[in-house]
Amino acid sequence: MKRTTLLILLFTTFSLLAQDKFKTAAAIVNFEASVPFFEEVKAVNQLGTIVLEPATSTLICTVTIKDFRFKMDLMQEHFNQNYVESHRYPKSVFKGKIEKFDLKDIDGNEKEYDVKGKLYLHGKSKIIEMKALIKRVPEGIQISCNYPISVSDFNIAIPSVVANKISKTANTHLLGVVQSDDIKYLTLK
Repeated sequence: MKRTTLLILLFTTFSLLAQDKFKTAAAIVNFEASVPFFEEVKAVNQLGTIVLEPATSTLICTVTIKDFRFKMDLMQEHFNQNYVESHRYPKSVFKGKIEKFDLKDIDGNEKEYDVKGKLYLHGKSKIIEMKALIKRVPEGIQISCNYPISVSDFNIAIPSVVANKISKTANTHLLGVVQSDDIKYLTLK
């Protein structure tokens, strides 16, 4: 009897530890740095990784730079080779805290949270603040954020030949649905 009780306690402990993180490797990150009257500068990355740690209110997002897709191959090539130098700086990472976050408060209604953290891009880092819209969906927890990135903050050089055709700020959007390994946990209130 004692052995059975001990096994149940150990199983419960490991189950609780497994519920500490929600994640996805299919987050969508897109950005636009278009200027009116010129070619659209827009890209999407559908392989972003998001990790949400409810116990610490930590939000981590990682993207591989080469996974951004542009409408034109030449634009993608210039982006990777000349601007963000993805061969030298292959990833961008955001790690921050969601203020006043409590998993128990997440339901089907979208709630706005303040998020503050550090964005690493092109070998530089900067503290950024953004708003996150978070809600429960049948597949997990949906997280959506918009945030501008100033290219000068990350020493991304834009050649003078095209400087007037590309915005100095890239409007960035993140959308992902994170899941726990234990789906039953998502249905608890």
